[in-house]
Amino acid sequence: MYYDADPLAEAFVDEVYGGLGREAGRRMLEQALLHGTASIANAPESLLRLFGDIEHDPEWVDWDRVEHGARVFRRWGTSVFRFAGAVTLGAYSESSVAKPLALTGAYAGETAKRRFLETAAFWIAVSEHDGLRPGGAGRASALRVRVMHVFVRQRLKEHPEWDLEAWGVPNSQADALLTLMGGSVIPGLALKAMGYRSTKEDIEATLHFWRYVGHLMGVRPRFYPASIGEALQLMFVSYFKRAESAGEDGVRLSQSYFDAFATAPDPEAPWPERLKDALESGIHRGMTRFFLPAPMYKANRLPSAGLWALYPLVCFGPIFTAETLRHHIGALDDVADRFARGQRRRWLSYHLPNRRAEYEPVEHFTR
Repeated sequence: MYYDADPLAEAFVDEVYGGLGREAGRRMLEQALLHGTASIANAPESLLRLFGDIEHDPEWVDWDRVEHGARVFRRWGTSVFRFAGAVTLGAYSESSVAKPLALTGAYAGETAKRRFLETAAFWIAVSEHDGLRPGGAGRASALRVRVMHVFVRQRLKEHPEWDLEAWGVPNSQADALLTLMGGSVIPGLALKAMGYRSTKEDIEATLHFWRYVGHLMGVRPRFYPASIGEALQLMFVSYFKRAESAGEDGVRLSQSYFDAFATAPDPEAPWPERLKDALESGIHRGMTRFFLPAPMYKANRLPSAGLWALYPLVCFGPIFTAETLRHHIGALDDVADRFARGQRRRWLSYHLPNRRAEYEPVEHFTR
């Protein structure tokens, strides 16, 4: 699967963006997303095939499970954002993951926070209620990211540093599959340490939810886990097949992420804002330290997080209590969902004010 890509989206980009130009291609894509392909006179065949691919659901889709999984993912709030960011550092030792980010400058240096927040904006869009239905914001975001990945894949395959034989194609089906596990089974089990009481049915619903998100994004792996057990087998194999060849690129990416929310104190800022920034930085570092395995933390030469490393355990009591009440009082489930959705939106608005996620391919390489 490391050598499998997305031929449908690649054909669309080649014909439309390559034939009409970047701006014309983008306008056509947005028009199709907003008004459907029927609104485009003489629509290119590749556009019709791409949209036909996502307009007809595969036989395996169960919409009740998709919506259930999205609701569970929402319930994890911003905890799952920080968790997913932390465990991704474990994949930065792999060249197939680290090299695209290092060569394009994504998630490196000052761009790390912005790129992470744009990813969080995508997570929010796809997991909102009905976000993946036709016309939903999450559905549109998934297709925009799918097209962006084609541009990145094409440019990286031509880069002299890209080792196709050793690493496969950039943004391969294999790496995309493992990314889907990072939003479903892995946090479903790991976040129990913070007090979340996700059941087996909850976790397997998130597995189904992310499979459908992946479907919209062109992620069609030759194998997809149907249960927690199969997902754990997949993660076992992926852990022990690691080549750990990324070297300093992986270390720098990890360090950039670790420092992403560290802000120099602004003496002129109101004290509540300074306090909020300090808390966010501490939580970010603490979650990274707690959930990233110690050998990986050490290998990436990350500094001590101090007592912030205990943050997830401090959260256990309040979260476990709220989860227990939700389990026993059905009406509280909707209350918890509204609270989590509001928390996510406020968090993103604070860190990414007056700016929407861009999902634009990087135009220049950093080396």
